[in-house]
Amino acid sequence: MPTLSLPAVELLSRADWQAQERAHAERADARTADWRARVQRGEKHPVEDFLFTYYPVKPSHLRRWHPGAGVALEAAGEEERADWRWYETDAMGTVTVTTAAFLTAKSASVDFIEKLLNRTAARVGQFGCFGLHEWAMVYRQGEHRHDVPLRLGQSGTDEVVQSHRIACSHFDAFRFFTPEAVPLNRLAPTRDNQPELEQPGCLHAGMDVYKWAIKLGPLVPGELLLDTFDLARDIRWLDMRASPYDVSAWGAEPVAIETPEGKAEYVRQQRGFAERSNALRARVVEAIRVARATAH
Repeated sequence: MPTLSLPAVELLSRADWQAQERAHAERADARTADWRARVQRGEKHPVEDFLFTYYPVKPSHLRRWHPGAGVALEAAGEEERADWRWYETDAMGTVTVTTAAFLTAKSASVDFIEKLLNRTAARVGQFGCFGLHEWAMVYRQGEHRHDVPLRLGQSGTDEVVQSHRIACSHFDAFRFFTPEAVPLNRLAPTRDNQPELEQPGCLHAGMDVYKWAIKLGPLVPGELLLDTFDLARDIRWLDMRASPYDVSAWGAEPVAIETPEGKAEYVRQQRGFAERSNALRARVVEAIRVARATAH
């Protein structure tokens, strides 16, 4: 019988991978600097705090660089990352990710992520929601998640909800709808039907590419992880600019989706984010493919 050869593993010299590691840490530190400073001052930010609270990733974890599966690190005989989970060092001091062990331990999660990302990217994007999920989260409520005033007040916000068609496809947005808003949604997202409903036009599905990259840990190269973080941050700004909240004090001018002009601007940006999110979905799925191919 013919012998099947494993895909070649890329070997990075010590100088090369340490340069990549430093660049990654510097990029990550720049992304988290404002958050870390606000934490020290005890300040809240209604837009960007979401990236560190809803997605509970510590800055120290974000700055940790992984080469990804299929890459070996030359360590010049020294033990590197000996105390890092999912890494191993051979007799020559070369460091690699233990892809087989990770895939075995996290098989259900990896399979779910791969299926979800593939199915989401394959669907036609829907661009008629206008970010009304955020409005449905405060519908007919006297108390809100953010201590920020509503642009149109409570009654004006309620009128916008009542005068629009709501079709939120994302379970993790839908589950925060107020009880009065739940029956207004045209869809019934659940965790079980998530792979059947997720679509690339959804802002929250785009932000969640970051969440899935986090869950894949060392299988995802550091550059890709930070690219998904950047996408989540950029989407979050539109998410809140188009929300009923007045976040102009934080430099976020409103995208007034209750107007034709605001709707057009929302859809323009939404289409751009759909393209970016699908490109990143493809890269995350490729990271999984490489991990499966190089596991041993």
